[in-house]
Amino acid sequence: MQSTAPLMPPDALTHAAALARQQQLTKPPGSLGRLETVACWLAACQQRAQPEPLRPAISIFAADHGIAAEGVSAYPASVTAAMVYNFAQGGAAINVLARQHQARLEVVDVGVNADLQGLAGIVHDKVAPGSANLLHQPALTSSQRDAAWAAGERAAERHIAQGANLLIAGEMGIANTTAAACLICALSGLAPEQVVGRGTGLDDAGLLHKQTVVTHALQRAQTHQPATALDWLAQLGGLEIAAIAGFLAGAARQGVPVVLDGFIVSAAALVCEAQQAGSRHWWLASHQSQETGHALVLQQLGLTPLLDWQLRLGEGSGAALVLPLLQAAIALHNQMATFAEAGIPT
Repeated sequence: MQSTAPLMPPDALTHAAALARQQQLTKPPGSLGRLETVACWLAACQQRAQPEPLRPAISIFAADHGIAAEGVSAYPASVTAAMVYNFAQGGAAINVLARQHQARLEVVDVGVNADLQGLAGIVHDKVAPGSANLLHQPALTSSQRDAAWAAGERAAERHIAQGANLLIAGEMGIANTTAAACLICALSGLAPEQVVGRGTGLDDAGLLHKQTVVTHALQRAQTHQPATALDWLAQLGGLEIAAIAGFLAGAARQGVPVVLDGFIVSAAALVCEAQQAGSRHWWLASHQSQETGHALVLQQLGLTPLLDWQLRLGEGSGAALVLPLLQAAIALHNQMATFAEAGIPT
């Protein structure tokens, strides 16, 4: 997991060819708005002026967080394992969306504080039974951080080897909005009041408490003098956040685009971009979540979300929701007649 030279963006020549085709389709130029720009971006990612339909794949990374002991979530830590069982049984929102859009779905246990070895339908890649309480000590050891990152890279490799040409990362981990908020503050310079949100539904008193926890955690971590994004990830991250960062890095290195979900995934994206510059060129922001600070994180990444439907579920659900829009963008780009084909004078 060493820093690399900045990654090249999607192919510029293919993008130009796709854009030229858009100018010849039977419509006023630009009249399909972001459907056009997304189609050209996907063409550049695939290095095909007329891109293939998407073959999406989703990895949900699950892990527990020691910071949950501080009462920063409206739900108990045991819900993490319970939701993994729900994923395995096909009952969660992301299961429904994956089935609807024919996306391959896997759930990866990188750090759930429960014995899930007997649970079928789960990728068992556990690094540790959750992170430490980041308010009082580093959340992860360097070896745990690196192992979780590698688990994410393996997940991306699995999907790509099976033919996926678009990836989505989701997450499950009670209290992970606190860890994500800490990372975002550390890497962006934003204040906790700008970033910390209600997560699973905290009331005003709970929100104030969560902001205080994040402030104190940042102060504690600063005493260790973290110098890099990876240092901050060990101090403040979670195992699933580290895995998502590795997933994003692995996909970008192999030239496969990723649709980003919400707040947690965006925190991992900040880490990934700091470690592997240029990765962001391979990402599309699906939506702006209700979580405080998400819009600011997307600005830091230079990404504009496609939707704002007041989502705050996680699981990769927001990213999965835009799949039909992306498929429509490709279909319109490929199947509309040109002015010449339709015999329409220009």
